[in-house]
Amino acid sequence: MKTAQWLMPSKMGPLYLVASEKSLLGLYWKKQTGPLVESLNSSEPEVKILKRAAQEIEEYLSGDRKEFEVPIDLKGTPFQEQVWQQLRKIPYGQTISYKELAMKIKNEKAIRAVGTANGRNPISLIVPCHRVIASDGTLGGYAGGVSIKDQLLKLESEQR
Repeated sequence: MKTAQWLMPSKMGPLYLVASEKSLLGLYWKKQTGPLVESLNSSEPEVKILKRAAQEIEEYLSGDRKEFEVPIDLKGTPFQEQVWQQLRKIPYGQTISYKELAMKIKNEKAIRAVGTANGRNPISLIVPCHRVIASDGTLGGYAGGVSIKDQLLKLESEQR
């Protein structure tokens, strides 16, 4: 499978997008293995996916988009995929706790495993792991850093 990676500057810092010919495979806060494309002005299918994802992310970060339409491909263990699918159901501007997320997948004792799966989400922002917080209302962790998680939650609460 051919993939491409794009370094996208954003107001939240650099984002690394990875796509195949059919879908977005990852949105990361750190560079991934593999070469970076130099431009999004290409007719290659994976670059078209990168361009679409970058445009939707810019719209989201400017408050003009609440739902993403770029095709994504989540690959993980069955448990991780179950958690990630549930993340996609959390409404824009709302949060749930790790415990609530565990209850939604009908495995309320798996709070730590849910947290671990949340942390391994390969498509952050689009699969909104930033909307999961601790039961006491504190933010918990985030791959992009807690300050970015806080900014994302504030952005969504202001645009709701």
